[in-house]
Amino acid sequence: MNRNIETFLGCDKEFDAARIVVFGAPFDSTTSYRPGTRFASRTMRAESYGLETYSPYQDLDLEDAAVFDGGDLELCFGDTHRALADITAFTERILDSGKLPFMIGGEHLVTLGAVRAVAKKYPDLHIIHFDAHADLRDTYLGTPLSHATVLHRVWDIVGDGRIFQFGIRSGERAEFLWGREHVTMHRYDFTGLEMVVKQLEGKPVYFTLDLDVLDPSVFPGTGTPEAGGVTFLQLLAAVLEVGNLQIVGCDINELSPLLDASGASTAVALKVMRELLLKLEERFIRSVIVSQG
Repeated sequence: MNRNIETFLGCDKEFDAARIVVFGAPFDSTTSYRPGTRFASRTMRAESYGLETYSPYQDLDLEDAAVFDGGDLELCFGDTHRALADITAFTERILDSGKLPFMIGGEHLVTLGAVRAVAKKYPDLHIIHFDAHADLRDTYLGTPLSHATVLHRVWDIVGDGRIFQFGIRSGERAEFLWGREHVTMHRYDFTGLEMVVKQLEGKPVYFTLDLDVLDPSVFPGTGTPEAGGVTFLQLLAAVLEVGNLQIVGCDINELSPLLDASGASTAVALKVMRELLLKLEERFIRSVIVSQG
């Protein structure tokens, strides 16, 4: 018998052969409303076997991709600084190996840990951010480290003109006022994305996707749902557009699977993950197909 090792569907290549490393960051200690995102990566991994590796949207198959599943990090729930430091260190290991980090949250604050590592390697880093919430508060309930402040903390690293937000439809007035001066915010949907993608051609981009950019009718399993979101097909088209850029790191976050007993939200998250992985691997997969005749 062999050991039972569960990986995300199609993400079973050996580390040395992989181009992308998927890993879970099960952390939700600063969640402001309904917790549970710590269970996202393990639930997604188990439920991924209900999904096909083949994408009819892209005519690509994860079986042909080079993706390694690095498992879930063991993060300290009582120490946010330590949890972020562990995420940063793990992301650095992936980058030092010449591979692309693909993180599954967890709450959105986990993005900060990954961006710290990616920005160190790519000083000219730009951020594309899909979300219902601006996440631009400087502090939330007295702390600067929260899923409600994460994009402000990312701004502390990359500065003005480097953050491009889409789908934003929630935040306090001060966030929107501050955002006008420091980030490029596109409200409600993905209008303007094509222009931004052209602007960022050839530049290193970190892509962070908060799944609550989707409408709650599509994706109810999240801690802070906001009405007025995008459809799955709108998100898919936007993800594939962003995937044309030089993505040097990315994450998907804010699935709280226990808040949707039907499992539909987990299925949506997995399908988005599959399509993004395939888009990131598109050139490699097509070259393999050509070489095989």
